Amino acid sequence: MSTPHADVISPLDVARKIPGLLRKAPRMIKGLMMANSTDTNTPLGLAWAFEKSTQEHPHGIALYYQDQQFSYSQFNQWANRIAHHFLAQGLKKGDVAVVLIENRPELLVTVLGLAKIGVVSALVNTSQTGKVLTHSINLVEPKAIIVGAECVQAVTDVEAELTLDSAQRYWLADAPTLEKPGRAPKGWRSLAKEIADCPNYNPPSTQKNFRPDGLFYVYTSGTTGLPKAAVFNNGRWMKAYGGFGYTFNLNADDVLYATLPFYHATAMVVCWSSVLAGNAGIAIRRKFSASEFWDDIRRYNASAFGYVGELCRYLLEKPASETDSQHRATKMVGNGLRPSIWGEFKTRFGVEEVAELYASSEGNVGFTNIFNFDNTVGFSPMPYAMVKYDKEAEAPVRDSKGSMIKVKRGEIGLLIGEITDKTPFDGYTDSVKNAGSLFTDVFKKGDKYFNTGDLMREIGFRHAQFVDRTGDTFRWKGENVSTTEVENIMTAHVDLAEAVVYGVEIANTNGRAGMAAITPHEGHEVNFGTLLAHVKAELPAYAVPLFLRVKMAMETTGTFKYQKSGLKNEGFDPAKTGNEAVYVLLPGTQEYVLLTAEMYAEIEAGAYRF
Repeated sequence: MSTPHADVISPLDVARKIPGLLRKAPRMIKGLMMANSTDTNTPLGLAWAFEKSTQEHPHGIALYYQDQQFSYSQFNQWANRIAHHFLAQGLKKGDVAVVLIENRPELLVTVLGLAKIGVVSALVNTSQTGKVLTHSINLVEPKAIIVGAECVQAVTDVEAELTLDSAQRYWLADAPTLEKPGRAPKGWRSLAKEIADCPNYNPPSTQKNFRPDGLFYVYTSGTTGLPKAAVFNNGRWMKAYGGFGYTFNLNADDVLYATLPFYHATAMVVCWSSVLAGNAGIAIRRKFSASEFWDDIRRYNASAFGYVGELCRYLLEKPASETDSQHRATKMVGNGLRPSIWGEFKTRFGVEEVAELYASSEGNVGFTNIFNFDNTVGFSPMPYAMVKYDKEAEAPVRDSKGSMIKVKRGEIGLLIGEITDKTPFDGYTDSVKNAGSLFTDVFKKGDKYFNTGDLMREIGFRHAQFVDRTGDTFRWKGENVSTTEVENIMTAHVDLAEAVVYGVEIANTNGRAGMAAITPHEGHEVNFGTLLAHVKAELPAYAVPLFLRVKMAMETTGTFKYQKSGLKNEGFDPAKTGNEAVYVLLPGTQEYVLLTAEMYAEIEAGAYRF
């Protein structure tokens, strides 16, 4: 593990990187000009970029999936039929359609087809069920919903609670739908059948999509409960296309392998825009498999891949093999690669360039590792600051004049992004949540900054190192988990009066696992079997707490806020929780069991793979 100041960047470090950077400079400058433009009258965005790639490289392979492959021309024509169908249904620019499909060609082509006519795709997490799914769909007031067969049951289970017009429910078979459109269940329309005779030429509407126009809603678990829908417009997509894509420097001979879920911005925005910026190909997989990852890399002759930190750790856990570096994938783009495994991962798997980046779905500041330094989220040209943060008060520190205080090089602070014409805050669908994400009068009267909620280390030359999340959100399995959301679900169980949820660190894992301190109703005993069934039915798997601590009473502050700091510090160590029992949901098991001191020692020694 790197020491706190080991990764601070010196002028000499930067000088060593200049020759390599100069070779990419012309393309990078072009991309950065595209990313930072404020022109609101020139067509741009995902649909524009795909049509540009189709014109430049029509016969190149745009997408690989299993045994299927699609040229740019074929995929573009497929998307055009979807666009023309929804135009005929009366959908128009600014309308919203929920898209709920797992990683397969139908997901990407549906989003592309909607983008061509200016319809915003609400990219709902395919793990969602119950109340959370209902909330996510109703929140964006969709005019249509397009659902893969693999997700239909989850929607059917909550259909009585949906505000959606039942005539606009579309189904896509879990099959290659161009060849096997299948028969839709009762109450659903088969999108594959309905687009079969639609025109396949580019709709004129693509040329009417501009920088401020909406493209996606990406859902993010904030600190105030249920998922929030963050607006992702064409302008922000162009920042990734120009800033990340042109810097990553793929070309028509490259293939990027992406096994991350495409309802997340890392895959849908960063990976796909990097591919389109170079007219390259993208190879996708339904779900990540550590045992088949490198076989897939070789199968598609991929030269690059997308990642999150947890994915890298899983790959390192597999037994070493002489074939580990026998592939051409020397570049990777993503986020969350920890300094503790950074060097080992590069060496073992033959990676030369780690395009680590930092951005949030709703934020206005981003970093990218254009200099290819180790152990950093990279460089940012955007206006930002890292300010001192009081973890106990869960607020930035202000000086006697009311101004926030910038941290020094090597120190940790809260990252905030200045809101300007070039770095606007596009925000959420909820104006109240927007207001809660902003700081005003930070350094001078009237200035505004976006609160990222992330603690970063300032390491010099506008480079940063990610440290942790603040407040009531933690990351587990590459996902943001809202403690308030989990608490609300848990306290809906008949036995529980209170639940306080927080993240705890497990040795040899990335992020923080969910833990809940629970208090039963008076006269009740907790039925752990029904409690587990309840949370599994209402929450995605990554949000289900792995540890439970049973308390007879919760400690609160004078303003009746739960005192989480003590709970976090004590974690799941039975030696620290006194006479309060701790239960654990071990990997591969289906019940909570009492956590003993011996079991705790085994967990800390890495005997279980969480």
